Amino acid sequence: MQETSAVELAYLPTTADAVGAIRARRRTSRLWNGVLLAGAIVVLSALIQNFMGPRKSGSTVLCLAALALFIGMRVLVPTLKGRQVYKMVALQGEFQAIVDDSGVRVTSRDSEMAYRWPMLTRYAETDELFVLMTPDKYRVGFVVLPKRGVAEPADVDRLQAILNRNATRV
Repeated sequence: MQETSAVELAYLPTTADAVGAIRARRRTSRLWNGVLLAGAIVVLSALIQNFMGPRKSGSTVLCLAALALFIGMRVLVPTLKGRQVYKMVALQGEFQAIVDDSGVRVTSRDSEMAYRWPMLTRYAETDELFVLMTPDKYRVGFVVLPKRGVAEPADVDRLQAILNRNATRV
């Protein structure tokens, strides 16, 4: 028997939510994974050239620059983007979300959005969040549902069951 009752969430957004959502979304992107692979190859090449090959002027600088670029792409960019997203949503105050088999409705002080499941076809889960994503290949649109927003711990399992019935976990 399928449980069809809605799961309700109430939460204040945090910077950690926004950063976590950006990171979860990036982990599911083939394009982003390709960029990270290319960055890792550049860093590895620079390290090999610097430590294994003949010393050339500037090779240490190239190595450090490649390493800084890779760390920036991996760590700093999601953090900076997450802070930008947080600044935008923090002004909305407390959010309420209702998730059921018809879709997701998110309301705040100044907005209300309703999404049917064809608009949120994928989701990623972290320890703290469910991140629902649009079907476009860049996952431009996403909805963040912090697990702390549920009233009871069992509601996290109910929420996950609804998501599993209506979206694909990535």
